[in-house]
Amino acid sequence: MATVQRARGCINVVIAEANRLNCQLIESAFRRRRMGVAIVASAIESQRALLLLKEHGPDVAVISPQLGDGPLEGYRLLRELRSLRSKTRSIMLLTSREPNLVVDAFRCGAHGVVFRDEPLEVLGKCIHAVNRGQVWANSQLLGYLLEALGHAAHFDLRDARGMGLLSKREIDIVQLVAEGLTNRAVSVELGLSEHTVRNYLFRIFDKLGVSTRVELVLYCFQERQQSLLGDSRFREKAAAEA
Repeated sequence: MATVQRARGCINVVIAEANRLNCQLIESAFRRRRMGVAIVASAIESQRALLLLKEHGPDVAVISPQLGDGPLEGYRLLRELRSLRSKTRSIMLLTSREPNLVVDAFRCGAHGVVFRDEPLEVLGKCIHAVNRGQVWANSQLLGYLLEALGHAAHFDLRDARGMGLLSKREIDIVQLVAEGLTNRAVSVELGLSEHTVRNYLFRIFDKLGVSTRVELVLYCFQERQQSLLGDSRFREKAAAEA
């Protein structure tokens, strides 16, 4: 584990990697390049990484799926970070482009995915984009998410009090956007003008705190996973009490 003082004027990042060598390589690479990124701490085990994330509250966490305490501990770390409702945004650094691994990264709460064979500049751009509140996913990765959502997916987005966030018409539009339809296709499907669809989307973006279609798809994907997880836990509790 390594810790340094938070850097002003830089995006502060915590690294969770499989071994110390990988941590050192990323740290030294960013130090040499001066890309406006400061590695404030690093860890190779999930629980230590979680403690550092709570302690430092970094802008961004870069997490490997394989950590020192297990091959998939990075996914668990992502889920735990998300459960904290932390302001830290997360990036998963993958070796494989296997669709299921990509989808699982976003399912667990990642805001971006970068592959190890990509240049350091790509990771740097991803960190800056994610720090600005954007989702880092190219068309191929977005395609994986759309396929995972499925055409039969149903969205019932609610706030912490259980109140519906969207109107029936807005939910219809979100459903179609999540199926990959363009504004024009949505307008045809619902019998609306493209201008009206755009206006609906702007209102939806505002209500959900997103700014692009990609962010909307990821929001719906992650909320759907949370809903499914909640239903699963409810059934388990009911079965235990029966």
